[in-house]
Amino acid sequence: MLRLVLAGVFAMVWQTAALADIYKCVDAQGRVTYTNDKSSSRGCTPLSSDLPVSSIPPVTRPQPQAAPSGASGGSFPRVTADTQRERDDSRRRILMNELAAEEASLLEARKNLEEQESIRLGDERNYQKKLDRVQPFKDKVALHERNIEALRKEIGNLR
Repeated sequence: MLRLVLAGVFAMVWQTAALADIYKCVDAQGRVTYTNDKSSSRGCTPLSSDLPVSSIPPVTRPQPQAAPSGASGGSFPRVTADTQRERDDSRRRILMNELAAEEASLLEARKNLEEQESIRLGDERNYQKKLDRVQPFKDKVALHERNIEALRKEIGNLR
């Protein structure tokens, strides 16, 4: 019973706090703040209670900066065609090396999977135990297959 009375008192206090007056304050620098504190009402005007109030600060947009001398506006910074070609070739080499390593890892993972599928341990009379033991090897094969597919797609997207 006491809890019910305390909950009712708390609800009434909470409701009156939600209906407090809100003030819009503008400081000397022009920053706007909203408060419900009457004591800080210097330069503050009360808002009517039917207006929605947002506590999210406004988004400030950065000022556009002038282009440095010698630069041609939107094309700054510029990379020469030879430099870009070298970067693309380097990227292609790296991706091809990763693809070769993944293909080698896939072959090794498939070999390990075949080995595990061919043996049957003595405590695996229940076929599910064998499936549970072999599942990590299947997962590893699937992982390498997905990696190879992603690398081939990435290589196909190169210029």
